[in-house]
Amino acid sequence: MRKLIVIVAALLVSLPAVFAQVAPKYNQYGVAVQSDRLDVEAQDGILVLASPTSKYKIWFDIRAQVDGAVFFGAPDYADKIGNGVQIRRARFAVKGQMDENWYGEFDMDLANGLAELKDAIVRYTGVPNLEIQAGNFKENFSIQRNTTSRYLQFMERPMVCSALTPSRHVGVNVKYAKDWLWVSGGVFGPEFAGSEEWTYMADNNKDYGRNGGYSLTGKLVFRPLYKMEDASLHIGTAVSYRTPKTSVDPKEYGMYRASARNSTAINRRKYVDTDLLPGLDHNLVWTAELAGHWKGLRYEGAIIMDHVFFKPDAVDPTPKRFWGWYAQAGYLLFGGKQRYDSNGGKYTKIAPGKKWGDLELCARYEYLNLNCDKVFGGSSEAYTLGINYWVTNNVKMQINYQFNNNDRYASGKGKLFVGNDIDGNPTKDYTKVATADGKAGVDYHMLGIRFEIDF
Repeated sequence: MRKLIVIVAALLVSLPAVFAQVAPKYNQYGVAVQSDRLDVEAQDGILVLASPTSKYKIWFDIRAQVDGAVFFGAPDYADKIGNGVQIRRARFAVKGQMDENWYGEFDMDLANGLAELKDAIVRYTGVPNLEIQAGNFKENFSIQRNTTSRYLQFMERPMVCSALTPSRHVGVNVKYAKDWLWVSGGVFGPEFAGSEEWTYMADNNKDYGRNGGYSLTGKLVFRPLYKMEDASLHIGTAVSYRTPKTSVDPKEYGMYRASARNSTAINRRKYVDTDLLPGLDHNLVWTAELAGHWKGLRYEGAIIMDHVFFKPDAVDPTPKRFWGWYAQAGYLLFGGKQRYDSNGGKYTKIAPGKKWGDLELCARYEYLNLNCDKVFGGSSEAYTLGINYWVTNNVKMQINYQFNNNDRYASGKGKLFVGNDIDGNPTKDYTKVATADGKAGVDYHMLGIRFEIDF
């Protein structure tokens, strides 16, 4: 009798689980769906929900960067630069691995109260070492541009990257990565960032019947040290053929413009700026880059050139060439190790050397030249020293000191003072600058700080 009671009790206990497996479940539309229980984990501080029986996994990628900066040392004739603080990034992303072959991602930025789309990705990885991706994402062009802001060695990317390299656009891309070889190629259309770009595209289409425009971007990387765990060598080159896009004001369609801020986004002035150049036919951007690491040392450099071609009936049909370069390095002071993301072809988070984290000392030189022929967009160079405190896997602090040296043509499209005239009055016209030592342009110093958390 006792044995019978035990058997009946065991059956009663197991019945809910049996019915849970057998009983169908329905979604909100009344369609039967498959059910999969998930485990919840915090992986390096990132919330992850994953199935123990399948490849399904979903996780959040949230990032907040709070910046502050002060500016000093500018000449008396220069326009004032306001010190300030800002939310540089407030990112919210949901990422999901649907099964072993399909991945999806949605990422947006809410910094300073403005909503902006970043990534919207559908990715297929069913072929070994091959990745096919569609949506809105960064074109594979510059290692610096493609490195996530979480793992940048400095608060901002070099000016030449901001001015000349492509970023996020809607498109389709195919990438192959295995051992020493990394190859990528894609076709891209306009930029989808917010309601402004969409309105411009709709107006260009509706009112003028304009095509959206396209770009062809390819990249090749050799990695001869792929077998080494504590070292990497990244030798890359990329090229992008680009036509005018409709994600701009209809009045500015078919025009070229390159510009960049000197230091942080807190200083909104763009000293180097070509202004709008009408009659654009296409432009061809290329880069050659070298990067690598050995234990705690990481280095990176690139040259980037943009060849701009205009239509025969343009106001100035002469082709233009704008270019720049940068070189930077960082070293972890307390035994930490740098890490290379072989699938992404870029650098990722460090392995700290101590329980309390690690300190990374960094230095960079950068140069950008937007002067060519009859275009005087200005040239600028900057020297930056930085120290990064990697507190945990999720917390990082950065301090940057930067000296900016702008030439006399860097007047922000003629809106900023670049020197004194013969009477000693500030002037925005580089042809009227008459200083005793021949000095012109705005040079100044910056001290910036960032607090970042990722979870």
